[in-house]
Order: sequence, then C-alpha cells, then structure tokens
Amino acid sequence: MIGNYKRFDMEKPPKRQPFYLKLVIWAICFPIAWLHRSKIDKSKVPKELKPPYFLLCNHNTFLDFIVMTKAIYPYGANYIVAMDGFLKIEWILRAVGGICTRKFSRNLSVVKNMFHARNNGDIIVMFPEARYSLCGTPAVLPDSLGKIIRKLDIPVVVLNMHGHHINSPFWHYGKRCYKPVEAEMKLLFSKEDIKNLSVDEINEKLAKSIVYDDFTWQKQKGIAVKNRNRAEGLHKILYQCPACLVEYQMDSKGHRLYCNACNKVWKMTTFGELKAINGETEFPYIPDWYEWERCNVKKEVEAGTYSFESDVRVESLPNSKGFIKLPGPATLVHNMEGFKLNGVSNTGPFEQVWKVPALYSCHIEFNYKGKGEDVVDLNTNNDTLYIYPQRKDFSVTKISLATEELYKDYVRKNRRKDLRNTHS
Repeated sequence: MIGNYKRFDMEKPPKRQPFYLKLVIWAICFPIAWLHRSKIDKSKVPKELKPPYFLLCNHNTFLDFIVMTKAIYPYGANYIVAMDGFLKIEWILRAVGGICTRKFSRNLSVVKNMFHARNNGDIIVMFPEARYSLCGTPAVLPDSLGKIIRKLDIPVVVLNMHGHHINSPFWHYGKRCYKPVEAEMKLLFSKEDIKNLSVDEINEKLAKSIVYDDFTWQKQKGIAVKNRNRAEGLHKILYQCPACLVEYQMDSKGHRLYCNACNKVWKMTTFGELKAINGETEFPYIPDWYEWERCNVKKEVEAGTYSFESDVRVESLPNSKGFIKLPGPATLVHNMEGFKLNGVSNTGPFEQVWKVPALYSCHIEFNYKGKGEDVVDLNTNNDTLYIYPQRKDFSVTKISLATEELYKDYVRKNRRKDLRNTHS
C-alpha cells in the first residue's frame, strides 16, 4: 500500500436505484439522446426479458451512458464505474447504484458487489473495454469475463453503439455535435446458453459480439463531418510516421496531420479518411495506421527490445475526495518485465511493480484535466496512480499497445510451454 491515506470503501454494497432518482436520470439523459437523434434497434431482445440481466456495452464517450439509459428504460441499473468517476460525487454515484472499480486490477470486491446487485434483481451494466476506444474499434476484453458470466448465471445482453466516436473521438479536443447515432441491443446468452458453454466459448462469442467500427460505419452511412478542426489530436494515436518511420514527431492542426521529421502531410476528409497531400497515402483508413503501429510494437516485444523509462510526476487517487500529489522524485520503467514505479509518498520511498501477466492492458488519457499532459493510469486494489512522464519523446498510446502485446506474448509462450509439457 502506497502512503498512509484513507482508502475508498470498495466493500460497501451497492444501493438500488430509487424511483425518484430514475426520474432525474431520465430527465437528464432523454433530452440529450433526443438531440443526437439516437436510434436503438431492440428487435433481438425478447420482449419477456426482465431484470436481472448483465448488460455489456462498447465504450467510446460519455454519450454511451446516455444511450444505454434510453436502451434499458423503464428499468434502473447498477453501474460499474471507475474510481475517477466517483471523484467529488461519491454520494451521488452510490445513490444511483454505482459500483466502484479500479481499472485493470483484479479486485474481488467488485465481483461481490455484482452478485449483490444480481440478488436484488437489478440490471448490472459494464463497459468491459474499461476505457474509451482509441480509434473507434474494439479494445481487448478481460479473460475473466467468461468466468464472471458463468457465476452470475443471468442472461447477458450486448449493446453496440455507433457514431459516438465520430461525435467525440477520444483523441479530439471537443465534441462535433454529430447526429443521428445508432445502436443495436441483443440477447447474447440466455441462462440455458451459459450452462451449456465453457468459459472459453463464452469469451470467444463475447469478443465476436462486441464489434463496431465507427470509421467504416461513417463511410457506409455517407456521414460528412465538416468541423474544420476534425483532425486535431489525431497524432495522439498516430504517433509514428509511416513515411520515414520516426516516432513521436507527428502533430496535427485543423484538418491536417503531419510529420515534423520528414514534413509529410495528410488531410482528413469530411468522411474520416486520410489522404496524403504529396506522394503515397499509406493508410487511408485510420484504424489500419493504428494497427500498423501495434505490429511494430509487437516486433519489439518479440525481439525482446521494448523499453521505456522516464522521470514522472505521480498523483494518487486513494479515495473520492481528490488527487494527492506525491512528492518527487519518481521514475517509471516499462520493459519486457512489466511496469516498475519508484517514488515517494507521505510515508517515504516506495516501489510498485506490475509484472507482465498482471496487466492485459492499461488505461491512458490525453490532455488530462485539460492541462496538456498525457497520463498512464495504473491501479492496485487500493490505489489509482496517475503517472505523468516528463520526457517529450514518448507516446502513452505506444505504452498502451506495448502492455497489450507483452501480455499476449506472455500468454503465447506459456501456451507453448503447456503443450510441450503435455507431449513430453
């Protein structure tokens, strides 16, 4: 445990949503959904389905919560919300049924509170990607989800939303006020289905069901985003130039993306595609560029050469009252062994380690708190640590990709070991 700080009570059971608060939530959410002309297809949800059930939603922006509220009407829910969501408003979130979690940590109290909500007969809402999508396509899901579904033993419903990334990309500084947006809601598993499927089969089917691609959706729908600053922030996810291969020299302004190393420029069309001003257009489709970067990180991981190190500034969020700035100095190392954070708290020096198998992904933020700083958010069962690298030549997107590729590499290697042991 880092420092002598009061911790958030993760064990406290979630409350059921009182009717008067449902009215307040509906009064807030329905006008916003109407302004975005939200359309929800519920044809694949049996009319006889009633709570309790487990609702899994894809995640792009706060608009997801608005549309989800419309989708489950006239019922309330218990929502799994990250620690920072409770910041300064714990009493409100507890009152509306919030269940606190610390992202990408293995906290049994969250699961216990999910069972409590189930026993109350309520809908349990989870955004299993645990962060906003970086480029409008699915993020990795936790392997533990299949086990939780088996143990909950209630129907599982999936809500896939489209257009939310186009309206407010995670990398963009502002909203584009796009409308309409769409969503499909469907029953994925009945209670009988769950009993007849293995954990691996559940995970496999779940991964295939949470499928969305906002850039493809935008093109198919012929949606033009005429915001003149539509590309600003895109360099946050497209940090490596495909022309000269240099990292961390990308930038963006207006509707243009450019490399400061080789001076190549791309424009982002109103339909969300990239076109080079001069020469070859390497990746017209933005997620292809992002996945190309992933492949390059994967090569570093497979070669055993991936490494990042920086002096950092650290803020702790042990409870909902506010951030605590930890006194320096502090350093963060991310390499083939995982993360290692060395710093100083109010009780003296500490070292916190996250080995590769402990994190299948990590949470990052761009321009956090609007102060122009990018952050890596790492959690333990009782700490949420916001880590701000102080060097200029880095990308939190690459750190995120590396976390995922290190984990996948670890899993691949251990599967091979298991196979060799089986056949020996």
